[in-house]
Parts: sequence; structure tokens; C-alpha cells
Amino acid sequence: MTAAPRVVSMGCRLNTYEGEVMRAHARDAGLSDAIIVNTCAVTKEAERQGLQTLRKLRRENPGAHIIATGCAVQLDPGRYAKMPEVDRVLGNEHKMKAESFHVDVSEKVRVSDIMTVRETAEHLVEGFDGRTRAFVQVQQGCDHRCTFCIIPFARGNNRSVPMGRIVEEVRGLVAGGYQEIVITGVDITGYGGDLPGTPSLGQMVRRLLMAVPELPRLRLSSLDPAEADEDLFRLMADEPRLMPHFHISAQAGDDMILKRMKRRHARADIVAFCDRVRMLRPDAVFGADLIAGFPTEDEAMFENTLALVDDADLSLLHVFPYSIRPGTPAARMPQVNGAAIKERAARLRAKGAKALTRSLGRHVGKRVNVLMEKDGRGHSEHYLPVEIASAAPGRIISAAIVGATATHLTGVF
Repeated sequence: MTAAPRVVSMGCRLNTYEGEVMRAHARDAGLSDAIIVNTCAVTKEAERQGLQTLRKLRRENPGAHIIATGCAVQLDPGRYAKMPEVDRVLGNEHKMKAESFHVDVSEKVRVSDIMTVRETAEHLVEGFDGRTRAFVQVQQGCDHRCTFCIIPFARGNNRSVPMGRIVEEVRGLVAGGYQEIVITGVDITGYGGDLPGTPSLGQMVRRLLMAVPELPRLRLSSLDPAEADEDLFRLMADEPRLMPHFHISAQAGDDMILKRMKRRHARADIVAFCDRVRMLRPDAVFGADLIAGFPTEDEAMFENTLALVDDADLSLLHVFPYSIRPGTPAARMPQVNGAAIKERAARLRAKGAKALTRSLGRHVGKRVNVLMEKDGRGHSEHYLPVEIASAAPGRIISAAIVGATATHLTGVF
């Protein structure tokens, strides 16, 4: 059997999407022995894991052609170029271009200034290895400069994919059997600002759902509550194919910390966003990104973030211990003690675990539609994990929820 290129995508869903593009490019270039590591730079821990993964893959695959790419590589290509484990280094612009995989192997490094890129390369991904839901990139980069975040310098400024291309890609994925599409990007609520007519995210999603009526389920990745548009709110109320799980880029629940983060929303805006969506979609479930131990955060400020979980009724938390990103304004602010950061992150995760258990309990005795994945597990419309014995992957099944643990629902069909 001929070997196939292998992709290890770390971090966000956008990396997963890009991984499939790179897999196709490597395959078409004849790099059947390639191992592509798409690194993440959102935290120091993410960078450490990327380096560790590259070293491990070389030990386990001494003859493989190892390519390092992604955000960590874009930010510090020299570090990866010096690694004996790495054969080629590709920046975030070049990794999406087919010709980058055809160049002579003696050209080890291809990295350019991402801030000069003005367009997002368009691709038609046909499938996702080992996955039952598909990710579709609608934009790249971010025009905002939150004080803790290095990602705009790894991804560049906002660049949107034209609506027609998005429709074409989704139509092809649905024809290939995918039952759920996840709209993804770096800042999806910033979609369209660079396109003619400046269409909003809500306008794009409305057109997509109209153009692909055969799409059963559409899910959105992280939303900025300051940028949600009126078309998007109307879809939440009127479109059952838009899944009732909304993940918020909240980051904190204290107004002073939000201001020092240079976020564009206040604590009250997060609560108001969740309240409004619940009025439109009473069964909505919310997740959120939250950072513990941001510089200058004291105990009272942290308690405000902790209380946000209850005040906004958040169920699915992504908790990040604050991590210094050199070159960001937050790195120059007075730092919180490392032990305090770790302790606050643990408390926030514990709060999130209780919130998830509470949310799961609300669904016992109800019927939900579950996209089955593998090993009898899947996710409901609300992105709650469900276990159903003897259910085949790739199907959406209606299940009666008969029980709940601290981490998942149990269903029968």
C-alpha cells in the first residue's frame, strides 16, 4: 500500500481545514512520505507541544520528509529552520500554495511577511480525514489588536473568502456525505469588511443556507459579541439548520481587565448577547473562551470572571491560563504570579465542569438529534456529547436522552 501524506494539526479548527489543503498539495506533489506539522502559537504551552511533536515524529519516522508550518513557525521561522528534525519550513501564506510542495528540497525555508498579504487563497476541500463534520474557512486574519494576542502577526489582517466560493465548497462537501458544516476562521464576525459591498457574516450565512438547502446542519465557530449583526440574530430566531450552540470570544468578565485587553465589549455586553439570543432561541447553549490571570488581575477581578459563568449561563468553557506572548502589550504589563494563574485556571475549569453538568441535566427526558462520530459517541445540536450504543458514524439520529453523567448524555434510539 502506498503511503499517504500525514498531517498533524494543532490548535484551532482553521488549522484542521488548512491541514486538508496541505495534505492534497503534498499528495499531488508526490510527497507520499511527508509529515506536516501545523503548529499553534496561542500560548507558550502550544509552542512547546509543537516542538515536542516534531522531535517525537522524527524519532518515530527517521526517513520521513517533515514539514513544519503554522503560526509558531510564521512567528519564528529561524528556530524551526535550525531543527535537525525538520526538512522544510513553510510560512502561513506559502503552506496554502501548491507550488510550495513542488520546490526543490534544498530550499528549506519559504516564509514571507504575512502582514502584506491582501487576499485569502481559495480552495475546494473534498473531505476531512477521519471526521464526520467538515470545516469551511470563510476568512483569515484579524484587524483587531487585543493586547494579549499574537495571532494577527501570524495570520495577518482580515481577508474574506467570496460568498460564491464558500457556497461552492459547502455544496461539494454535502454532496460528499457531510451532514454538518462548521464555519471557521480567525475572526468570523469580521467577515466581509474587505469585500465589495461589505457583506456581514449574517448575510453570508443566509445566502449559504438558501443556496444549499440540502445542508442539514450549520455551526458557527467563535463569535465576537461586539460584531454580531442583525442578520445573524434573525437567523438564530428563524433558521433551525443553524445549530443552537454559540461560542463567545469573551476572554474575561471584569470590565477593567476587558479594557486592558483592548476588547471592544464590556461584561454587560456579554450577558446582554446571551440574553438576546435566548429570547430568540430559548434552547441555546453557550460556550466561551476565558483567560485566567491576565496581567493586573486581582482576586476581585477574577471573581467577576468566575461569576460570568452563572450570569451568562455558560456551559462549555475553554479556559486558558494567561501566557506571555513576547511582542504584545500585555507582556509589558505587571504580571500575575504563576501559581495564582494556575490556581485561578483550576477554579474556572471547576466552575465550568459544574456548569456543563447542570446543562447536561436539563436535557434528560428530551429528544435530541445527534451527529454520530465514532465509538458510539456524537454531539447534539447544542454540541453536547452524547453516547449511544450501536450507532453508526456519519449519521444524524434522533435519540431519547435517558441519562446524564458529569461529562456526557446517554441516549437511545
